[in-house]
Amino acid sequence: MRTIINLNAKWAFSKLATAVPTEIDKKWDFVNLPHSWNAIDGQDGDSDYYRGTAYYAKKLSKLDLPQNQRYYLEIRGANSSADVYVNGKHAAHHDGGYSTWRVDITDLTEQENLLVIAVDNAANDKVYPQVADFTFYGGLYRDVNLICVPESHFDLDHFGGPGIAVTPVVDGKNANVVIETWITNSKLGQTVRYTIYDQEENVVSTHEVNDTKLSTVIENVHLWHGRKDPYLYCVEAELIENGEVIDSVCTRFGCRSFRIDPENGFILNGEEYPLRGVSRHQDRWGLGNALLPEHHEEDMDLICEVGCTTIRLAHYQHDQYFYDLCDERGLVIWAEIPYISQHMPTARENTISQMKELIVQNYNHPSIVVWGLSNEISMKGDRDPDLLENHNILNDLCHEMDKTRLTTIAAVSPCPIDSPYIQIPDVVSYNHYFGWYGGETSMNGPWFDNFHKTHPNIPIGCSEYGCEALNWHTSDPKQGDYTEEYQAYYHEELIKQLFPRKFMWATHVWNMFDFGADTRNEGGENGQNHKGLVTFDRKYKKDSFYAYKAWLSDEPFVHLCGKRYIDRVEDVTKVTVYSNQKTVELFANGKSLGVKEAPDHFFYFDVPNVGDTHLVAVSGDLKDESCIRKVDVFNEDYRLKEKNAILNWFDITEVEGHLSLNDKMSDILATLQGKMLLGGMLMKLMPKNKKGNVEAMGFEMNDSMMSMLGGFTILRLIGMAGGMLGFSMSKEELLDLNAKLNKIKRPKK
Repeated sequence: MRTIINLNAKWAFSKLATAVPTEIDKKWDFVNLPHSWNAIDGQDGDSDYYRGTAYYAKKLSKLDLPQNQRYYLEIRGANSSADVYVNGKHAAHHDGGYSTWRVDITDLTEQENLLVIAVDNAANDKVYPQVADFTFYGGLYRDVNLICVPESHFDLDHFGGPGIAVTPVVDGKNANVVIETWITNSKLGQTVRYTIYDQEENVVSTHEVNDTKLSTVIENVHLWHGRKDPYLYCVEAELIENGEVIDSVCTRFGCRSFRIDPENGFILNGEEYPLRGVSRHQDRWGLGNALLPEHHEEDMDLICEVGCTTIRLAHYQHDQYFYDLCDERGLVIWAEIPYISQHMPTARENTISQMKELIVQNYNHPSIVVWGLSNEISMKGDRDPDLLENHNILNDLCHEMDKTRLTTIAAVSPCPIDSPYIQIPDVVSYNHYFGWYGGETSMNGPWFDNFHKTHPNIPIGCSEYGCEALNWHTSDPKQGDYTEEYQAYYHEELIKQLFPRKFMWATHVWNMFDFGADTRNEGGENGQNHKGLVTFDRKYKKDSFYAYKAWLSDEPFVHLCGKRYIDRVEDVTKVTVYSNQKTVELFANGKSLGVKEAPDHFFYFDVPNVGDTHLVAVSGDLKDESCIRKVDVFNEDYRLKEKNAILNWFDITEVEGHLSLNDKMSDILATLQGKMLLGGMLMKLMPKNKKGNVEAMGFEMNDSMMSMLGGFTILRLIGMAGGMLGFSMSKEELLDLNAKLNKIKRPKK
């Protein structure tokens, strides 16, 4: 019978070794898996984390293993390429850091064995991802197992799959179920016994056949219906020889039907089922991507608490344990490969192999409804014939391998809506950051209305939207200030614009959690993207978390916003309460400030700010509390001061009625003098690429990109260009530019 031995304990590890070891060096470190060597330097900014080869080594005695069997080394995640050596002999190479892969090491084993896995996350042009806004953590960051099987066994060689595939098709009150298995070294006379169990572990049916494929029917089927009823069946396949079971595999599955309608969005089992949720990265503060089951469970608990019905599992294949949790909790899933940011003509085969692994390994998960072909891949342009051909190949591959699911893409905001690229998949989503990366929050809803009007037969969704927030605070939130208050305002606006548009097939906040992005130096805490609704360590739910909970969750609650914003200078301050209750009453030092209704779930109160005020928000038996304090001078601990910034926005001289570096580029370019002043600077900010086209921060320029850039202040635009292009201006140059802007009258609105 099959035996699975976990090998996570005590691996010798070195980043300094220059060759495959023939014995374990006592000077090496010893680590337990899962492990990443970038858990610290991949989260501290400056884009200087170690990217190269590191070695893991472990001794393995054959005396500890079952005898007369085949031995498969199973590696569930090695980022991003890896080589396996057994007793100094090369056994396998694998490209792709996010999927399971296996190698048969039987013929290389001796009585005493040295396993070595060389893992490499160095830059190259053949393996995705290479350019993206997250850290490419190196390491053996998921489980490593040894699978021991008899000579005849359910397949372990095919793209890391489970050796069994289940295809249920709902037909009225029943489900027609096709079960297929693959057997290595099969023999005459062997049979396969298929047993289906319901969620209560009762036998639904059992069939013993001399075939690797079975068609059967589940009568009066219990449907998998998302968060409302995530009902799962299980099928066990047993390989029988001479009346004895010699190998077995099992998998859970769910029976559901779905379609995506361009007018009515996502339809689950014939019912409208709005997909409103988040995207998720798999890393954590201090751990990198080396997560344990309890970390995945905590993530799932938080996502369910906010009330999500969907998760976009970006930008790569996630841990099988998390897909299992999605099945169990009823989250509808977008699964994708890391074909991201910049197309590499030399890496086509890697997109194909990663897609095959994604589909084969995840085919049985009922939670998954779409395969994602790529993310923001048109940054350098959307008309490259090789890029388009690559996507057509992937799209056809998905439909060939899986006739039950649809394909999608996450198109970057400047990608034209008439692009041939967006005509390839079954459904489309766009990543838009109007209101954060330029533009205004008010642009989001109308953009989707225009797309829907232009392409009434293409289902459209929003695959990314969000803005960054840390522990900075203000009563006058503005785009780009990184305050918790601006993030809350931004998401209030986006919720009100996106959620009522039922034609949008899915919306995914970017991101559920802050995550590591070592190229980032912004927001006052380098090395992270802070767009999460929850902090990187999962310890603090930002106010915007509760804005979504108010719209999506049935769990009764009230939440007083601004708990970290205590010291306030204004005489009357705005206090916001989020709740999914009909009415909320706010008390200040025991005095009622009134009862309010808010159909949009956002309750606003004007609170007199005198001395120390104890606030209590009440709805029925529910309540939440906070405090504010009147101060004469703004508390500078609440104001972002960019690390290594030459100038912060509050250091800039402003002249009433005149321009400054704190004005938006669109306002400055609206004046003739401003246009002339910025002309030369913009050419430096936006150099030409090899094709002669103007670029800005990695994107080819078009009308959409120019509209976005118009929403940036000059200071923020220069700061972002400095981080992404190496373009910089000295303090003196910035002050000189500001002095010249101060002489130009601000255009009338």
